[in-house]
Amino acid sequence: MRRYIEAVIIPGTPHACSRLVVEIGSVPVGLNTTDTPLIELLEKRFGGFLEPDLNPVFTFDITVVPEGTFDPEADLQVRKVNGRWTVRRGDFRAEFDARERHGWIRQTLSPYAIDSVLRIVHSLVLATERGFLLHASSAVRNGHAFLFTGPSGSGKTTIARLAPADVTLLTDEISYVRRTADGYRAFGTPFAGELGASGENDSAPVAALFRLDWGPDNAHDRLTPAAAVRALMRNILFFADDRSLTGHLLDTACDFAASVPAFRLAFAPDVRVWNTIA
Repeated sequence: MRRYIEAVIIPGTPHACSRLVVEIGSVPVGLNTTDTPLIELLEKRFGGFLEPDLNPVFTFDITVVPEGTFDPEADLQVRKVNGRWTVRRGDFRAEFDARERHGWIRQTLSPYAIDSVLRIVHSLVLATERGFLLHASSAVRNGHAFLFTGPSGSGKTTIARLAPADVTLLTDEISYVRRTADGYRAFGTPFAGELGASGENDSAPVAALFRLDWGPDNAHDRLTPAAAVRALMRNILFFADDRSLTGHLLDTACDFAASVPAFRLAFAPDVRVWNTIA
């Protein structure tokens, strides 16, 4: 079995740490820890997105703490205090500086704390880089990416399950979208939904956005740019109470809606829906 780790020295620590580099959306994040069980969990959780040869643009030093260290009922909180972001939940505490691109995480032995921190970090990075995380499944067919968004129960995972063999699934839960030189591009993520499996570490230009609805048959009609913006803003994942970054996201949603065609897709749960998409 290939190992995706390297040894690093963290100033102020008595032992060498192991580093895993998780790359999502072409943004590599380094995770440093001395805890071997956590390393094994993270290798399994992020296997297809581990890139040990890349230099991370963000790094986190991780310490594993015993169960019961934090209030298990605590809700997620994301705040900016004196230029540093603090993140709290029932299973972890984290803090990082977006300018220094470094932080720490104290967490119980679970891959889900890291999962949450990565989502938050990427949402903050994307907000200022014409991008966003979207509650949507996404897939690539014939070199083009398609996004399928809507509230829970609207069919995002069903669309993914119905995908034919020539479709590459990027995610069934959280899509990663960023504007690049060739327009908006969708990237695969390890953030899994009901399928319970990571997407493929691939990317492609976005050809269309679909707002999902159940229907007796498969049909789609074009959304106005205003309707597309509403669909995006209802489903963009953003965790921080920050007016400036929220304004950036609204600008990006408007730009996306003006650049990418959007449709309402009513579909019955059968494979023919992919003919409608094509």
